[in-house]
Amino acid sequence: MELLRGQARQDEETVARARRYPVAIAHDYLTQRGGAERVVLALSREFPDAPIYTTMYDPAATYPAFADRTIITTPLDRMPGLGSDHRRALPGLAPAVSATKIDAEVTIASSSGWAHGFRATGKMLVYCHNPARWLYQPDEYLGEDASFLVKAGLAALTPGLARWDQAAASRADRYLANSRVVKQRIADAYSIDAEVLPPPPGLRTDGDQVPHPELADLVDEGYWLVVSRLLPYKNVDKAVEAFRGRSEHLVVVGAGPHRQALLADLPGNVRLVSGLTDSELRWTYRHAVGLVAPSQEDFGLTPLEANSWGLPVVALRAGGYLDTVVPGLNGVFFERSTPVDISRAVDAAARQEWSSEALLEHVRSFGEDAFRRRIREIVEELAEGATMPAGVRSSRGGAR
Repeated sequence: MELLRGQARQDEETVARARRYPVAIAHDYLTQRGGAERVVLALSREFPDAPIYTTMYDPAATYPAFADRTIITTPLDRMPGLGSDHRRALPGLAPAVSATKIDAEVTIASSSGWAHGFRATGKMLVYCHNPARWLYQPDEYLGEDASFLVKAGLAALTPGLARWDQAAASRADRYLANSRVVKQRIADAYSIDAEVLPPPPGLRTDGDQVPHPELADLVDEGYWLVVSRLLPYKNVDKAVEAFRGRSEHLVVVGAGPHRQALLADLPGNVRLVSGLTDSELRWTYRHAVGLVAPSQEDFGLTPLEANSWGLPVVALRAGGYLDTVVPGLNGVFFERSTPVDISRAVDAAARQEWSSEALLEHVRSFGEDAFRRRIREIVEELAEGATMPAGVRSSRGGAR
């Protein structure tokens, strides 16, 4: 009888295993177009049959390529008023994620705060863009203009969210960091020694190019470019002020809560455009003269995109830009995100001669093929039950 019970249990496990996805992908929310979403697309190209779990999905606000994938959302996605701004859903994100089970052999969580908390029945590989910024870098996340009520509200939520975040991180089987600075933040937040795996440049140069109607008249003059979400810590306002009174034009490509504030006091030589397709963004890069990168990023992705078009970069000497910008090779650093420092860096970059071949060679070292190959290697190790290399601390504590 015991033998039969054991066989029945084995049969149930076999059936349950057969229902499992071999690989699933999880992401915080698909409600915007950014570097993290491009990473998910790269993961999806490597595992095209993997469903993508996310809290909310707004097809019109994110990349069209997601329409060809299986997207599974939480009940938050069906609540009016949340899809356009995930920040409104902050109190409900942790419960919604915790209540969602992902039945897969290996789940790859693309996380900057939430996706590592999905309940995975199999192994969990976390690709961390940054530990939750609102928990570990709240002043940077909110910005200096945040109201007292907003700061107080976040402070009230922080203790519970911090416990949830730490518990979610402790359940993961493997952590990857997208840059050296994020590796250190993961160590500080979770005591996890994460492997660094840079994400690939997301925008391909071999696609169609379509002029943006608001920029067509700048083609003959050229312009500097900012490509960024419009959030407080992105310092886009500092870049705009750096170009106030300059003879060159600046084009800002992005969307976010600070859009209206920027538009309200935009200098005549600065244009702000939002909702660009990849074809329009390729055209916009193609006709620019350089990129301004003023924020402290988790990974310096836009410099690589700009370099792939032969454009030099002026960037803040901090964060992920330390991994992707080499002074004199592909860009110029400035020490502080102030209008004066940014303006001086633009002048310095304009005085230099840049080698297009050197810029392209630099970008090739961050290719998608290498990224996808390493992800697959780790997924296969986890699926086979392989242990972590000796001396590497796992997120569950100890070395494996």
